Amino acid sequence: MTIAPNVLTTVFGIPVTNTVLMTVVTDIIIIAVIFAFRFSVSLYPGKFQNICEMVVEYFYKNTKDVAGARAEYIYPWVTTFFILIFISNFMGLVPGVETIRFHAAGSEQEGYAFLRTATSDLNLTLALAVISLSVTHIYSIKYTGVKSYIGRFISFQMLPIFLFVGILEFVGEFTKILSFSFRLFGNIWAGEVVFGTVTSIIGSLPMPSFFIILAQALAKVPFMLLETLVSLIQAIVFAMLTMVFMSMMTDKQH
Repeated sequence: MTIAPNVLTTVFGIPVTNTVLMTVVTDIIIIAVIFAFRFSVSLYPGKFQNICEMVVEYFYKNTKDVAGARAEYIYPWVTTFFILIFISNFMGLVPGVETIRFHAAGSEQEGYAFLRTATSDLNLTLALAVISLSVTHIYSIKYTGVKSYIGRFISFQMLPIFLFVGILEFVGEFTKILSFSFRLFGNIWAGEVVFGTVTSIIGSLPMPSFFIILAQALAKVPFMLLETLVSLIQAIVFAMLTMVFMSMMTDKQH
């Protein structure tokens, strides 16, 4: 499995990769879930409504504890990041993803995966990190003011010590982008590599096709449980770090 996603086709000269296609599928699923929740809201909630409300309440409560009144404009971003990343991660465990292959001229012998987990593409995780940090700094300027925002990085007291510290703080903001994107990408991509390795090893064993397929399915079970946990943890980590950074950067007293 390559790190870079595979190009399946082009639309008006724009390459469409297997991760882009998976992102579209994931977005459709999220939109469908939103509409399903919208039309199933009841005073006597069922399991689906309870789960949705539990997720929203969990992140709102935690954001409220950390950011106070600022939770009103922070928690929607936190919840959105969690839902998008978790569902994107989890979609990689759906049967058919990575196993349904697209054969094209010049492709490898086994072909390209028709669908590949969206968050196993560094382009997506980098985009999410840029959005998270960009919104954080925009909110910081909006809610604390330009002077307070600049004061986080530049101080004219005890030069040049504080100036040097300010430069380090500014550089540190860019390293957050790398940390956000590579942590998420690395964990999800590594999981797919493990799945691919296990499948290849079992597939090379001298057994009838039926037993190979059965052995591959059984061997994946413990890894799927582990990856489900990893998918959840990585989504929570990204969302919570976004919440903490937004809270810190919008705090006038910080």
